[in-house]
Amino acid sequence: MYKEIERKFLVRGEGWRGRADPVPYRQGYLARTADRVVRVRIAGEQGFLTVKIKSGVISREEFEYSVPLEDARSMLDALSPGEIIEKNRYTFEEKGSVWEVDEFFGANSGLVVAEIELESEDQEFEKPEWLGEEVSRLSRYLNVELARNPYSDWRTGEKH
Repeated sequence: MYKEIERKFLVRGEGWRGRADPVPYRQGYLARTADRVVRVRIAGEQGFLTVKIKSGVISREEFEYSVPLEDARSMLDALSPGEIIEKNRYTFEEKGSVWEVDEFFGANSGLVVAEIELESEDQEFEKPEWLGEEVSRLSRYLNVELARNPYSDWRTGEKH
């Protein structure tokens, strides 16, 4: 088990580009309740099955297991296309912290979100200039919600 403490921000501008090669992600949700989800994911050429259980405002208990790539593909193929999220993830270090920037495609195209994992919910860190508004506490930016209610359905025309 791993405790995930994560803060999430919208990205503004292009200052983050070119810092890492993209890894394609395809993921979907096999089960979800108010406080837990079961996700299947293909990251690059690796399959994963993950269970996340909410344990705080921005923290979750996370159980992640490698699964054969073909099994992950079969589980994803059993979901409807609207339940799948596709994105590129860029992981790099900046200002002493590791950042993950997700650039979404399909129904979530136009959304770019940066995440930082922390040791505690109140840990301080230096923010890069390309970091925009914090959305850690806005559930609609969670991947599980983006699968159900994509960005294209609710954005206001504002560029993120």
